[in-house]
Amino acid sequence: MNLYTVLENRSSSSFVSLMILKEDSQDLVDSLLLAKIFTVKGCRVKSAKEKDAWVKLRGDELSLLIMQVKCLTAELGHWKKRTPEITPMTEDILVTLGKEEFQKLRHNLEMVVSTIQSKNEKLKEDLEREQQWLDEQQQILESLNVLHSDLKNQVVTFSESRIFNELKAKMLSIKEFKEKLLCTLGEFLEDHFPLPDGTIKKKKKNTQESNAELITLNEMIEMLINRMFEVPHDPYVKISDSFWPPYIELLLRYGIALRHPEDPTRIRLEAFHQ
Repeated sequence: MNLYTVLENRSSSSFVSLMILKEDSQDLVDSLLLAKIFTVKGCRVKSAKEKDAWVKLRGDELSLLIMQVKCLTAELGHWKKRTPEITPMTEDILVTLGKEEFQKLRHNLEMVVSTIQSKNEKLKEDLEREQQWLDEQQQILESLNVLHSDLKNQVVTFSESRIFNELKAKMLSIKEFKEKLLCTLGEFLEDHFPLPDGTIKKKKKNTQESNAELITLNEMIEMLINRMFEVPHDPYVKISDSFWPPYIELLLRYGIALRHPEDPTRIRLEAFHQ
């Protein structure tokens, strides 16, 4: 190795190609190999000092590759000088070659058969798994069909007459409950809120000079209730002489009845249902 020369420097791609030139043209292959080794991707040799340091670092690898190239070159020259021997095509040789080819073909076929068998086993496993899933789905479907049949048998066809009868029965039941509730309320009011006795009635006649017959608290409330549901747009009732004033004050004081905002002689029942 007498001289190192940088033949090409490609700055655009950041590649430096180094070629080792030797005086003997017989080592051209070595020079090309050295140029490939000294090509550094992404690194540019700027000075001779850096080049020498890099060459020293790669010296061992370079020497090994040069030896390998020389060995391969020598072997190539040996094979070029050697003339190939033509094997006589006798019957024994042909049989031997045929057996070797047959063995190779048999070996390849055995490998293909083994591969196909492994694939078949995998497909069988997949088929068994899919068949198991199909059986489970069929069982679920059968269960759902049985459940659907049971529900279908339990469905009762409703006719208009049946619905009407049921509603009529409910209305009768509500009406009976209402009558029972009103009867209970009347008994309660008669027991706890009776009409005034003869003395008070006589005093009332003397003071107010009225011959009207007083009605019970139950009758007053029932009158207010009927008025509210029969004439909802005008639920007020005119206060007559048959209304005992203490009961009127009782209804007004406890919020059971309300007085008309413009006519104090009219009262109505509080709309508890709204």
